[in-house]
Amino acid sequence: MILVTGGLGMIGAHTARALADLGQDVLVTGHRRTDVPSFLAGRVAVETLDVTDRDAFLALGDRYDITAIVHLAGSIPGDDPVAFFRTDLTGLANALDAARTWRVRRFAVASSLGVYVGRDEPSWHEELPLPTADLPHLIVAFKKAVEPLTTHSLRGSGVEPVVLRIGTVWGPLVDPESPFFPIPSYLNAGLRGDPPPPLVADEGFDCCYAPDAGRAIALLTTAPSLKHDTYNVSSGQPVTNREFAEALAQIAPGVPDQLQPGGATGPYLDISRLKEETGFAPEFDVRAAVADYAAWRKTNPR
Repeated sequence: MILVTGGLGMIGAHTARALADLGQDVLVTGHRRTDVPSFLAGRVAVETLDVTDRDAFLALGDRYDITAIVHLAGSIPGDDPVAFFRTDLTGLANALDAARTWRVRRFAVASSLGVYVGRDEPSWHEELPLPTADLPHLIVAFKKAVEPLTTHSLRGSGVEPVVLRIGTVWGPLVDPESPFFPIPSYLNAGLRGDPPPPLVADEGFDCCYAPDAGRAIALLTTAPSLKHDTYNVSSGQPVTNREFAEALAQIAPGVPDQLQPGGATGPYLDISRLKEETGFAPEFDVRAAVADYAAWRKTNPR
C-alpha cells in the first residue's frame, strides 16, 4: 500500500487517483481538509492525521502494510515564520522517521520549481546548480531545504528518495481565488459570467493540469527503477495567458478576455528526465484542461 500524506489536497488527491488507476492500494491522509473528492470515493483508504503527531503517524504502520510514501502534506504560513517552519519540518521529520521505521521502498517528497529562482535559463533542468537567492515565499524556502534534508536523512537506510520539483499546478480542487497563480480566479470569473481580472496577454509561464501532475508523481513512485533522486514535474512547456483566454472563450463565449498587450515567456521546467524514465507525457493541453475544469466546476465547490 502507498501512503499519500496531504492526499485530500489538490496534488495529493490527483496523485492518489493516478496510483489507484495503476492498480495500487492507496491510503490518503488529511488534516484540515477532510472531504473526499468524488473521484476518490470508494477507491482509497482515508485516515485523519496531523502529521506533526509522531505517535499517530507511526501508528499507521500498525494498521496498514505501507510500502512507499508520497509526502505532500504542508501548511500555509501565518504571521509567524518560525511557527510555519516548525510545523512543516516536524511533519517532514515524522514522515522520514516512518519511512525508515517501516523500511519502505521509496519516499517521494514535494519540492518546488521555486528552487531554481536566480537561474536565468529559459528552461530549468535538474542538473543546474541551485543558486543562493532571495526566495519569493516561505513555502519555497522550506521546499528548497526539504531536498538535502530528505536525501541525507535516507542515506544508507535502503529507502530511495525521490525529490519532486513540482511546477505550477492547477485544476479540480485548486483554490478558485488562489493567491499564488492568477489563472484559477480568471477562469472562475469567466465561468460565472463575470469579467475576469486583467492579465498580460503574452506572459508565459510553467503550468501543469493537476491530473497530469498526479500521474507523473504516481509513475515516479511506482517505476521499477529510477536513475536519479530528483525530478521536475510539470508539462514541460510554457503556456500564455492568451491561450487560457482563448480556451475560456470556447466555454464561455461573450465573456470579455480582459487581456492587456505585452508580456514575455518566463522559465519553465524541462521534464526530459521524467519522460525518459517513466514514459510520462501530458494528456491535457490548455483547451482540454479548461474544458475538463469547467465541467468539474459545474457540480463541485472548488
